[in-house]
Amino acid sequence: MIIVKTPEEIELMRRSNLLVSRTLAEVAKHIRPGISTGELDRVAETFIRDHGAVPGFLGYQGYPGTLCTSVNSQVVHGIPSPKVILKEGDLISVDCGVLLDGFYGDSAFSFGVDGISEDVRKLLRTTRECLEIGIAQAVDGKRTGDIGYAVQQHAEKNGFSVVREMVGHGLGRSMHEPPEVPNYGRRGTGPRLRKGMVICIEPMINMGRRQITQEPDGWTIRAADDLPSAHFEMAVAIDTGKADVLSSFAYIEEVINKDIS
Repeated sequence: MIIVKTPEEIELMRRSNLLVSRTLAEVAKHIRPGISTGELDRVAETFIRDHGAVPGFLGYQGYPGTLCTSVNSQVVHGIPSPKVILKEGDLISVDCGVLLDGFYGDSAFSFGVDGISEDVRKLLRTTRECLEIGIAQAVDGKRTGDIGYAVQQHAEKNGFSVVREMVGHGLGRSMHEPPEVPNYGRRGTGPRLRKGMVICIEPMINMGRRQITQEPDGWTIRAADDLPSAHFEMAVAIDTGKADVLSSFAYIEEVINKDIS
């Protein structure tokens, strides 16, 4: 059953989602060649607990980390490890969730680790554009298929492919609630979006083919052709006229731009 949130509940969810955004920004400060994904995970867990929340992913269905850290051709659910060391030119998708005041926050951002290729840069740019285009469709009266259609069209127009098995989702007192929010589809199909629904839109876009495979750890999803994949995610509350975006990339951009300057 799709759960419509009250205005008060949406404000609580804004707090939890902004904490995720700030956690991703804290992680961004540490992304560099030579750091392990296990260390990034430690940074995130400490930051979340220091701000009065608990990691949303840690222990969820047995998941062993605070973050999902998916490197290069890993699409999602990469497990942080002290053995996975980032190097120059890598692409890393960082997905994070928290539980605060009884509500979950959930967001993801993909980072280039110094000197990324122009092809990877285009993949990152296009995937983030897919997210923004999808959010523009997240308004009262539209359907989930309108979001998926918009994402798919933009990704494929730019020469990339859309992962179909992994989808966005509703968010609230549970990490995953109805409805599912695919990143492909037909306009005018799927569950109707209603004011007060909260969903996570999260394009997962592959540089090569859309097919995926699961690694032996039971969690990590990888592009079957081993080409890079990118992932961006935000939580939005459905509203009239324009989506109410509960996440923010502004904290992350402040870190990234500071590093560039």
